[in-house]
Amino acid sequence: MRISYDDTTDLLYFRFDDRIQEVVNKRVADDVVLDIGEGDKLVGIEFLNASRQLNLEKLLPVEHGAPA
Repeated sequence: MRISYDDTTDLLYFRFDDRIQEVVNKRVADDVVLDIGEGDKLVGIEFLNASRQLNLEKLLPVEHGAPA
C-alpha cells in the first residue's frame, strides 16, 4: 500500500494495488472517491479536502507530491 498527499490540491490517496490498470471512479461521499479496478476490486481511495477531514500528521509515511 502506498499513501500520497498532494498539498497543492489537498488530496490524500491510498493506493492498494500498484498494477497499471483502468479504474472506474465512484464517489461515495462529497469528499471521498473509490477507484475500482479489474474484477471490481478496490484499487484506491481518494480523500478530497483531506486536511479538513483527517489528521494528516498521524498518517505516516506520507509521500508529498502529486498522486501517481
